[in-house]
Formats: sequence, structure tokens, C-alpha cells
Amino acid sequence: MIGVTKMKIAAIYSRKSKITEKGDSIENQINICKAYLSNMGISEYSIYEDEGFSGKNTQRPEFQLMLKDAKNKKFDVLICYKLDRVSRNVSDFSALIEFLDKNSIGFISITEKFDTTNPMGRAMMYISSVFSQLERETIAQRVKDNMLELAKDGKWLGGMTPTGFESKKITIVDGNLKAKSYHVLSPIQSELELVKLIYNKYLETKSLSQVEKYLSMNNYRTKMNTQWTKSKLKYILNHPVYAKASKEVFDYLENKKMIVTGAPDNIHGMLLYGRRHGKSGYNKIEVWMASASRHEGIIDGANWVNVQKTMDLNMKKGARTGTTNLALLTGVMRCKLCGSKMRVHHGKILKSTGQKQFFYACTLKYDSGCTKCNNINLDGPEVEKLVISKLKDICVDKNMLIKKLNEYKKELLRSDIDNEYNNLNNQLKQVKNLINNVIKTITLTEEVEISQMLVNKLKELQDKQHSMEFELKKIDEVNKNFDTDEINIDSLIKGIDDFNSMIDICEFSERKKLLSSLIEKIYWNGETKDLDIVLCNELGL
Repeated sequence: MIGVTKMKIAAIYSRKSKITEKGDSIENQINICKAYLSNMGISEYSIYEDEGFSGKNTQRPEFQLMLKDAKNKKFDVLICYKLDRVSRNVSDFSALIEFLDKNSIGFISITEKFDTTNPMGRAMMYISSVFSQLERETIAQRVKDNMLELAKDGKWLGGMTPTGFESKKITIVDGNLKAKSYHVLSPIQSELELVKLIYNKYLETKSLSQVEKYLSMNNYRTKMNTQWTKSKLKYILNHPVYAKASKEVFDYLENKKMIVTGAPDNIHGMLLYGRRHGKSGYNKIEVWMASASRHEGIIDGANWVNVQKTMDLNMKKGARTGTTNLALLTGVMRCKLCGSKMRVHHGKILKSTGQKQFFYACTLKYDSGCTKCNNINLDGPEVEKLVISKLKDICVDKNMLIKKLNEYKKELLRSDIDNEYNNLNNQLKQVKNLINNVIKTITLTEEVEISQMLVNKLKELQDKQHSMEFELKKIDEVNKNFDTDEINIDSLIKGIDDFNSMIDICEFSERKKLLSSLIEKIYWNGETKDLDIVLCNELGL
């Protein structure tokens, strides 16, 4: 019997970050791949194109479709014009090669002449991918060092400018007659006058609430034309950009463990660098750098430090103040007149009960000094009794209530911690794959200098692996603590006969969970004395 060799089917992948006529076009990449396949005797192929997508990750539509087709055995070899068309991240690339191996699919990169169908091609591919990442990391560190030098010189490195300033481009010509540009902060006098007012009011009142109320009553708005809040005021008052660089300012920042550079000349302001880590994270304060800038400060250094010490003291006092542990309706109360949230305010301690009074009050009313809203405050205990009474009057379906509690239980058990665990576990797998690749590359390298670089990289990756494994153990411990919450919810579900009996026997935390699972919002109209309860849509009421 004559054997028949199956003709191989190829997949051509092409990518371009920007849709432009410059660089290697999608069409050119595909044509080169077609010609290469023709020389191999392969005439059947599928084409996957991602134009306008970066190679920093694999979240690209055609790339994901290609992976799906690979899993379904729709082709035997994947070909691309250049290695970085597939991925610029060595971990992603390593994961792809492992995936292709599992599915018995070869990989060819034309420019680098990699072909995983032979051992030497595979070895060269791993060496190239490791050095590509080393090069990217070296460039990233060089950029970071250059930015640090600019920061030490008080130059603005970009981003949203603080209130009172705009970014101004400065161009100079160096000794080689080359034009160089950098940015500095340039003052906006109208905004700086408002900043001065904020500082003066805080020094006068020593209260963020009072400053917030004053600004609201006098219709002052932020740079983005929004209402001033305590957090926005705190940002303004904490920022050394407004402080004149004095010895007092330098000493205060150094005592906070920041890196401080420049000279205290009592003229120029200060800039902070290195606070953020990514889009939402913050670095430890020990790596923050405060540097005397090129713009002039507007707040006397001694006054700025006085503001910081007052805020630090107020924070300590606030930490000792009792929080509202007995308010059941926080987060759902709304003012019917203006739509603002209603927050809790404490009153005096009642002799009859020995407990502190508390009220639900309109936030806008409180912040504006009753100038923009004058809704009547609600007695906390009384309104909670009224809400519970109204809910008791509503015929709540027992099965629906149990369903809501079960949903809460699932939400609890499938929290962000689970997502964090899964993400970290996936990252750990990638790091382990990368470690294996580096080890393989080391065994194939004879150059001592290159081997040392790879050994250093290996140590770095192994440290990262140990750190991730430690984090996973900590998350495992946290997950064990969910058992208590699960038992509490299970006891609620088991104990339900009807809402009337349950709401009266639950502990405070369980009552609050139950109410929040039923109520979406409560609107209070002090003029008509109406209390409107809006139940969750899922309940169908």
C-alpha cells in the first residue's frame, strides 16, 4: 500500500502597531511569508491580520482567533515576518511556543530565521527572545534614569498640571547647535489666587470642612469645574508645588523619609516625583523625590509646614473619633430635593439611652451652609424604624429573599481575591516558563560576559517566583477566613421564615446586609415629609 503524506497547512500572522504607510506594512509582511511558504512547498494557508495593535500583550482579536484555530488543529505551522510581530514580551512569547508545542504546531520567523522544527532553530529563538527583553529593560532603565536627572533639575515631566499652573515648553540650543526641549510649570494667576485663598482659609479655620463650606457658599469651582471636596482640598494643601523652598520645608519632607534635592532659596516651589506606580498604585514614600523646581512658590515655607502639621494633628484626632457603627442606611439615603447623598452626623449623648444621637443630613446642604439645599435632617433611629416597618408591610417573597442572600454569598466567595489569586497564579506560570527558557539559553552560551548577564536575569526571575509563591500562600490564608462569613450567611438562609421575624433577630452587620440586599435607594423630602423606598430591580418590586 502506497503511503500518502498530508500537505501542511500554514497560518500567516502579521501585525502593525499604527495604521500608517511607514515601516513594514501588513501587505508586505504577508507577501514575504507567502513567498517563503511557496519555497517550502506549502500552498494552503490562512491569514490573520492585526493592524493598529501593540505587541506589548496578546489581547488582539486576530491573534486570539489564531490561537482558537490552532487549538482546533486548523493549521500545522505558524509563520511570521519577524519575531516581534507576534509578541514584544518574552513571557507571552514563551507561553505561545509552549502552546504551539502542545498542539504539535511548528513556528517560523523569517527575519530571524527561526524554525522550531529543528533543534538549532529552537535554541536560537530562545536566545534572541531573552536578549530582546534584556534590551528593552535596559532601555527602560535608561529612560527612567534620564527622567530622574530631569526631575533633579526641577523640570516638569508631564501629566495633568496642578491647579494654578500650565506646562510651558522651553527650547534651547546646545554647544553643538542642536535644539533641545523641556517643560516647566508656568503660573496661571487667577487659579493661584484661589489656591492662596484656600491656604489662608485653612490657616484661619484649621478645618477642611469649613474651607469646603466656604468655597461652596461662594460658588468657587475646581480647575475641572466641579465642586470642591475635602479630598481635593487636601491634595492642594498637601502639595509642595505651592511652597517656597525653605529649610523648614526641606526638613519636613526629609522627616517624612522623602528624597529631597535642590537648594532651599525661599523662592522656588517644589515638585514631587515617583509617587505613582502604574495608573492606580503608589510607591512607598521612601522612593518619592521632592526637588526644588523652576517655578516660583506662592506660600511661605513656614506657613506651608504649619498647614501640614495642623492636618497631621487633625488626622490623629479624627482617628480617635468614634465612627458610625449603628447606622443601618448609610450608602442608600438620598436627598429628594437636590439628589445628593445623605451622610451621618452625630449629636449629643442621650441620657435616656446613653447612646449618641445621629442624623441623616444632605451632603450639599451641609457643605454649602444651607445656601444650596435646606432639606430637613432625619433622626437616624426613627427613620430606620420607619423603613423596617414599611418593608414589613411589603409582601416580600421568601424564595426571592433567599435567592438574594445566596447571590451575596456567591459574590463574597467569588470576590476580587479570587481574581487576584488566578491572575497571580497565571503570572507565576509565565515566570516559571521564562526561568526554564533562560536556563536553556545559559547552557547554549559560551561567552562568559553573556552568561553572567543571563545568570543575573535568572536570579531576578527566581526572586520574583519566590515572591509570587509567598503572595499566593497569603491569599490562601485569607480565603480560609471566608468560612466565617459563609457560616453567617448560611445561618441567615436557614433561619428565614419571613422578613418580619428575621429583621428583628439578626445582629447589626447581618441586618445591614439584609437591608442593602433589598434596598437600592431611599429618598427623603423634608418639605412633603415623604420617604420613598426604591427596592432592588432584581426583586421585581
